[in-house]
Amino acid sequence: MRERSRIRAALRAFGFGCLMLAAGIAGYTSWLLWGTGLETARAQERLGDEIRPLFEHPTPPDEDERYLPGEAYAAIVIPSIDIDFIVVEGTDYVSLKKGPGHYPDSANPWDGTGQVAIAGHRTTYLHPFLNLDRVEEGDEIQLITKHGTFRYEVDRVYVLSEAESGRAIVDTVRSTLVLTTCHPKYSSRERLIVTASLAATP
Repeated sequence: MRERSRIRAALRAFGFGCLMLAAGIAGYTSWLLWGTGLETARAQERLGDEIRPLFEHPTPPDEDERYLPGEAYAAIVIPSIDIDFIVVEGTDYVSLKKGPGHYPDSANPWDGTGQVAIAGHRTTYLHPFLNLDRVEEGDEIQLITKHGTFRYEVDRVYVLSEAESGRAIVDTVRSTLVLTTCHPKYSSRERLIVTASLAATP
């Protein structure tokens, strides 16, 4: 009887441990998928308050203009998939927690040439690029800056392996835009790439 009691006690303890582990995993997963969005939402609100008033009265760009990592850079609007986010400067971990990030070494929309590159999370931190795979050729992408609104037209949507993802960001003679995010959803095995060409300037 004592042996059976010990076995039952061990099984109960094991079952309780499994339940606690499952609850911990579920809680952590929920935080990653939804909880992180609270932090990003607060950052987006603050950044929007800083930069959106500047959109109302566009000014000419300054040759020496520079942005610090995490600073509000522009707004990205993709009407076809209901995206409207503030883009920050930088694609480091901390910057991307605030919203989509502009690759510092890529072009600016107002440069008149080159490729503007922007990365964004797909499943965490408010998942700005969650539905980027639904973008279709011909869709409009707007980059709204304090120097005016630049409109791009999507010309390609494709997928690369993580190892090949660097091929997506290139220097172009004409003004172009590339958006990158993880693929498929809930995985970083590949990268989803959307490229677009400048269709209209301020």
